[in-house]
Amino acid sequence: MPLDPKILSGANVLITGGLGFIGSSLARRLVRLGAKVTLVDSLIPEYGGNEFNIHDIREKVVVDLTDVRDSAKMATLIKGRDFLFNLAGQTSHLDSMTDPLTDLQINAAAQLSILQACRQFNRDVKIVFAGTRQVYGRPEYLPVDEKHPLNPVDVNGINKLAGEWYHLLYHQVYGIRSCVLRLTNTYGPGMRVRDARQTFLGIWIRQLIEGTPLKIFGTGDQRRDFNFVDDVVDALLLTATQSAANGQVFNLGHSEHVSLRELAELMIRVNGGGEYEVVPFPPDREAIDIGDYYGDFRKIDNLLRWKPQVNLEDGLTKTLDYYKKHHAHYWP
Repeated sequence: MPLDPKILSGANVLITGGLGFIGSSLARRLVRLGAKVTLVDSLIPEYGGNEFNIHDIREKVVVDLTDVRDSAKMATLIKGRDFLFNLAGQTSHLDSMTDPLTDLQINAAAQLSILQACRQFNRDVKIVFAGTRQVYGRPEYLPVDEKHPLNPVDVNGINKLAGEWYHLLYHQVYGIRSCVLRLTNTYGPGMRVRDARQTFLGIWIRQLIEGTPLKIFGTGDQRRDFNFVDDVVDALLLTATQSAANGQVFNLGHSEHVSLRELAELMIRVNGGGEYEVVPFPPDREAIDIGDYYGDFRKIDNLLRWKPQVNLEDGLTKTLDYYKKHHAHYWP
């Protein structure tokens, strides 16, 4: 179903992780729709926030440099909001294994604290929580739908699952309108490309522009699907504004899925040059690799009429063009 822009015009919106990749892209769209937007971000270097992500809308949004673990400040920020897009999180699977308690604090404990603040101070807020496909672990069948068993293979997946279940529980018990989007590989302008903390695709973008070979771990036959950020923003806005989404979990995904080797070849072609090499998995990464994954998004399509509009080649072209122009703002 089409988005009704009148719902968001003048709405008071809070975005956690607002200086990050998806948060800033969402903020840009909300500004165009006439919303009053406040962005919350800790700007901790490892987590992807970047002030350049909002360079074109800086005067049209409010920025609050707060960590979501600051429960008292978050309680203040939540008051009076119509919508909360809860996007802040620790996204690195490897970091979650080396520093599991920090991952727990950000992805689970802070989420529970935010929901308690909503229960106490703003029960009317609508919340969209950014979950992850990582909660499924290694797929038992493909494409993965929402009924697939949940079997995370790393600490990040466990804590993100707890975070989304807190949101669903507070909807069921306290009537706080919330829903969950389980994201797959989101990419586009503004993504973290300094390293592979958000997605391997980010470091591949950097390597292509720097002229170094892309490194494919394993066989290169692992299949993945990818969502361009504009499509993810569409899904965030639809689930926020449609009551049919309340209390629901939705997979995102794409009907176009490719092997990592095919992806590397496509990126090299779009870039106009480059090379890749297939190398053995580092042991720490191999232990938490999920193999093939691509999602079944029929539920959100059937209920809300969302489906991805941007194909992989077009999305990669836009992303590479952006970083060729602005890379100085994203890595040294």
